[in-house]
Amino acid sequence: MAGGNAKGGPGGAGLGRWLIIAALLALLALPFALRPPRGRGAAAQDTVVIISPHNEAIRYEFGRAFPVWYRARTGRTVTIDWRVVGGTSDISRLLETAYVNAFRNAWTGPQGKNWSAEVQATFQSARLPADASAEARAARTAFLASDVSCGIDLFFGGDAYQFDKEARAGRLVDGGMRARQPGWFGEEVIPRVHGGAPFWDADGRWYGVVLSSYGIIFNRDSWRRLGLEREPTQWPDLADARLVGEIGLADPTKSGSVCEAFEAILQQQMQQRLTTLAREAPELSAEGRERRAVREGWTAGLRLIQRLGANARYFTDSSQKPPLDVANGDCAAGLCIDFYGRQQQEATRRRGDQERVGYVTPVAGSAATTDPIGLLRGAPHREVAMRFMEFVLSPEGQKVWSFRVGTPGGPERYALRRMPVRRDFYAHEDWKPWRSDPEDAPYGTSQVFVYRPVWTGALFREIGFITRVLCQDTHAELVAAWRAIQQAPEPARARALSVLQDVAAVDYERAETEIRRRLNARDRVEEVRLASELGAHFRAQYAEARRVAEGR
Repeated sequence: MAGGNAKGGPGGAGLGRWLIIAALLALLALPFALRPPRGRGAAAQDTVVIISPHNEAIRYEFGRAFPVWYRARTGRTVTIDWRVVGGTSDISRLLETAYVNAFRNAWTGPQGKNWSAEVQATFQSARLPADASAEARAARTAFLASDVSCGIDLFFGGDAYQFDKEARAGRLVDGGMRARQPGWFGEEVIPRVHGGAPFWDADGRWYGVVLSSYGIIFNRDSWRRLGLEREPTQWPDLADARLVGEIGLADPTKSGSVCEAFEAILQQQMQQRLTTLAREAPELSAEGRERRAVREGWTAGLRLIQRLGANARYFTDSSQKPPLDVANGDCAAGLCIDFYGRQQQEATRRRGDQERVGYVTPVAGSAATTDPIGLLRGAPHREVAMRFMEFVLSPEGQKVWSFRVGTPGGPERYALRRMPVRRDFYAHEDWKPWRSDPEDAPYGTSQVFVYRPVWTGALFREIGFITRVLCQDTHAELVAAWRAIQQAPEPARARALSVLQDVAAVDYERAETEIRRRLNARDRVEEVRLASELGAHFRAQYAEARRVAEGR
């Protein structure tokens, strides 16, 4: 058994333990400190506590619409107690810490069990190590059977990857939504999987409520200033060298949704390569052709991401910053989630500038993925929480996501411009005049992007990490080499570009073997060592590309 009893301990060890406990308590207190002041619903009969990365517009509209829907069905009043701490990664860290504290109290208190470092490290782990002790296995079993609570009812907003991670950890539970609304979950209303992407958890621990895709937001004034002849339509349009220093990008290791966009770029290159090989290499077996397409598409996709990185003005922690900077003219374009792009487009229109900001989702370049909701273990207001989930998935709730301001059943103040997850929503032709984006048809035949999880699903974390070392940690050297290459004559230009775009150090085989193994090592320092090694490799490579371009 690793570690020892957490109780007692003299001298520095005891002080250190108390400092850790104090830090945990401070972290747990953070959402309460940041809790918005209660307004008109303070005296409501019922409450639901929701932690969410959603912005103020979404919180306002659902904070207004849900009490009306709830009262019509229960005759009672309700208020939503929002907890806002940041993005999905921040929420995940907070939940992990909160459940450590809650389960520790249950484990060491009523059960009188020993708390060890191994128990703390494994009771929320879906995959216990082969050498896990009997105590660690017992703790995992006890946690999954428990009703320990973090004091919050619902996790609302994010991406399927993050929610799947929460579900596997045991922090999300099945509240019985499919039993309450059995007609909603199937091909006719909310399919289990569409376009290769899961829309709800097979074990009922989370449900997608709206759909998201990724695209390009661009400033038409900046586009013209840079002499770009046509508006962007596909990801490679952002690799044009005239855009150097003009692209706003978010850090994919901080934003799961942005990492999904980079994954879509890789998958699109793989699919294109598969189509090409079917024509050029018919002698290959289907299996051999797919295997080759995945590897070559991975390389082509990383080279495209690298060129986007070379054009990047920055990598920000906030995925909401690029759309704002594009609207203000500080960046010519940015990669963003569809609704951030559309909401910024909406905001500039409200200011009377109808055409300055554009947004486009690349055709066949982005899958429709879900933005989920899930019930947290030990939810203190379980029945009210289930009512809220039911509302956001109902036709009434779906209208709030999609309708224009002031339309029947629509939002009161903000057009949210999100795509409802329900297939039957799009069958209502009579609703089209009230929808903000009536042309949206995520279940239509025009969508040809099919996400194949077997290609990259297991490498999601690795994609964010590789993008970071390829573009972000080495950004200064990458940009310097990229600028030098644009100034170089041929054949030095071609030779330098070849040096720059050598991504063999992070090819598909290495990503799924060494990089994956080291990122998942029990010793977290291994990730730091790997980042340092790869960072040094690419810095040297970019310096060499610059030297070749400058003829030195």
